[in-house]
Amino acid sequence: MFRWKWTCTQDETGMRQNNMKIIGITGGVGSGKSEVLKFLEKNYQATVCEADKMAHKLQMLGERCYERIVEHFGSEILDDEKEIDRKKLGAIVFADAEELQFLNQMIHPEVKRDFLERIQSERMKGTTLLIFEAALLLEEHYEEICDEVWYIYTEKSIRVQRLKEARGYTEERCEEIMQNQNPDELFFQKCDKVIDNSGSLEETKRQIKEILEKMEIQSR
Repeated sequence: MFRWKWTCTQDETGMRQNNMKIIGITGGVGSGKSEVLKFLEKNYQATVCEADKMAHKLQMLGERCYERIVEHFGSEILDDEKEIDRKKLGAIVFADAEELQFLNQMIHPEVKRDFLERIQSERMKGTTLLIFEAALLLEEHYEEICDEVWYIYTEKSIRVQRLKEARGYTEERCEEIMQNQNPDELFFQKCDKVIDNSGSLEETKRQIKEILEKMEIQSR
């Protein structure tokens, strides 16, 4: 598999660039990715980029994707402040596969463009660990950019319980969401590391520490 490797080099200005590691993280809904990101940010001073937040920003008034989205879906998706109402937009795209594809094909290349720019800026700042979390990490081929890709695995029953407690989802809603996501086996095959988050948070942290130690990345 082809991977871009960000090594310690000199750019055109002669400034020394660090050997920053880039880790892509993905996982199903309710798998506990947020806790993993918090741990990496707090204990390893990792810079964390989340695709969903980046996509949300791109849809805001004045940002690059705003006009194209409103032109395609109509002003009915706007709220009183002329911002895109994500619930209204979501109701459209999740009921129509073609509309969802249209939105994804517009947004995701722009997210990748922003992330590539972020990589360069973080390298120049001396960042040692950059984390990128995305649901469509493999579909959008971020493995070509990342040094490693991690899959956060959690048993289905635990994910369902978490979603019920944290988001108030019904059993049926959980099943509907999970059926639309790729099976675990695909991630087991394509990801570099699988972190089992079915147990305690301490056990999850132990797995992460072990992986990062092998990458010669120490907690701070």
